[in-house]
Amino acid sequence: MAGKVTFCQDRCKGCELCVSVCPKGIIVIDQEVTNRKGYHPAAVKEMDKCIACASCAKICPDSIITVERL
Repeated sequence: MAGKVTFCQDRCKGCELCVSVCPKGIIVIDQEVTNRKGYHPAAVKEMDKCIACASCAKICPDSIITVERL
């Protein structure tokens, strides 16, 4: 099953918890972007590999991740 992950990047503090739990290893910390809080936010590098498991959304302490099943 395919999925789509979106992050509220302005609220992400780059804690990397979502990176550590992604079974597909497709979430990264985007070193080229700095949000308004001064952090490098998380991003998905290969959305087509997302399986919509929602592990990232479950572990996010700030609830900034939305996972949709396509």
